[in-house]
Amino acid sequence: MNHKIISVDSAYLLRKSFKVIQLVFVIEQGLPEAIVFDDRNQSAHYFVAIDVDGNALGTARWRITYEGVKLERFAVLPAYRNKGLGRDLLKSILNDIRSRFGSGVLVYLNAQLEALNLYGRQGFLPVGSRFLEANIVHQKMARTL
Repeated sequence: MNHKIISVDSAYLLRKSFKVIQLVFVIEQGLPEAIVFDDRNQSAHYFVAIDVDGNALGTARWRITYEGVKLERFAVLPAYRNKGLGRDLLKSILNDIRSRFGSGVLVYLNAQLEALNLYGRQGFLPVGSRFLEANIVHQKMARTL
């Protein structure tokens, strides 16, 4: 699959990211928009996966919290899952975080169970027990860069 991962630096690319989030979390998973589109959008750093025609295929974001750097809103359109796009998004985000903050940074996320292997292959380890978030079972995972 031919795609590139872009750091979102314009309202145009942010709209593309939000469209993927809308399709995956709101339409596919049935989550309320109020949960999915939160007030943290202003402080988050988004990335979007784009195909050769400029279509958004996936997105994710990171933001700084009191615990470290939290990865969120990983969303890949169904037709592009299990084809390396999520891995490429994750690697791009981790590279961005490393370039900004160096090594020794705690990076964490709340993974839906279907994505545990994706994060595990990149060195993330489970932390604590599984829990419900927005009526979906999640596992907190973390690693240090």
